[in-house]
Amino acid sequence: MTVDLILTFAIAALLIVGAIFTLVGAIGLIKLPDGMTRLHAPTKVGTIGVGAMLLASMINSYVYGEGSMHELLIMAFLFVTAPISANFMAKVHIHRRACDQPPAPPRDDTWSTLDTPEEDKEHVETTA
Repeated sequence: MTVDLILTFAIAALLIVGAIFTLVGAIGLIKLPDGMTRLHAPTKVGTIGVGAMLLASMINSYVYGEGSMHELLIMAFLFVTAPISANFMAKVHIHRRACDQPPAPPRDDTWSTLDTPEEDKEHVETTA
């Protein structure tokens, strides 16, 4: 077996894995019951699926043509922005009270919320 043939099989495997993960993410986005659970499908599963397809594209460009780093940049951007955007969407759901609220923090009532402690409110009013 030549290196080209082995890499062709690797490309095919990555494309299949990527397609399966992306399909599962799309089905989860449609079938899951509420917004908070729907966040998991595209951010977790879809990111791995798109990442596998981009990795297959990058290997293909090195095997059958000139190498390309564009896919690596797209993967880095995707892996950085997907969790951040999911976090922001989850916070919107929490603040709009469109989902079950997270448990109360042990000793701090401002955990992951926009609540401001009373002593900070007084400080803001006096400096404004």
